[in-house]
Amino acid sequence: MFTLDAIVLWGRSFDEYRRMFALTDADRHARVLGCADGPASFNADATRRGMRVTSCDPLYRCDARQIRDRIAATFDQIVDETRRNADEFVWTGETLSVDALACVRTAAMNLFLDDYKAGRREGRYVDGELPSLPFANRAFDLALCSHFLFLYTKQLSQDFHIAAVRELRRVAGCMSLLPPLSSDTVGYT
Repeated sequence: MFTLDAIVLWGRSFDEYRRMFALTDADRHARVLGCADGPASFNADATRRGMRVTSCDPLYRCDARQIRDRIAATFDQIVDETRRNADEFVWTGETLSVDALACVRTAAMNLFLDDYKAGRREGRYVDGELPSLPFANRAFDLALCSHFLFLYTKQLSQDFHIAAVRELRRVAGCMSLLPPLSSDTVGYT
């Protein structure tokens, strides 16, 4: 079974967010919060497409060099763990293999790093963390949280998870979590 001992950096792309969260053209006009986004390129790509996205993560208290170093320190471990557990994942689209997945993740994280300095200056990357976010009630129309709340069930308590979901509901009119609360957990790459 795929397990991680600590929280690691693993960035996803705009297209992956679009598919994972079933984002539509109507969502282009929403104020979107990406919570625990880490080094995902969602914010960079969404901003280029005219969306209003704020990403929130404690990672954003670091500078780009520190983030790059943290990615490098765990990247091989994540790829190796994925390779050992490849049969637990659904391989589709541009991620038909572990090597293809590594390429997609690398491209997403590099795009994030290229955008990070400007995004921080513009207030699109905010240092903050669940379960207490630095935003007003209903500051966003939609809050997205990919994998974080379910991947680290050993490191984060049930009380943490409950408080985090409540906090996402406080800051956004609607939220979307992956995997969804109402379905069985499926292995996503």
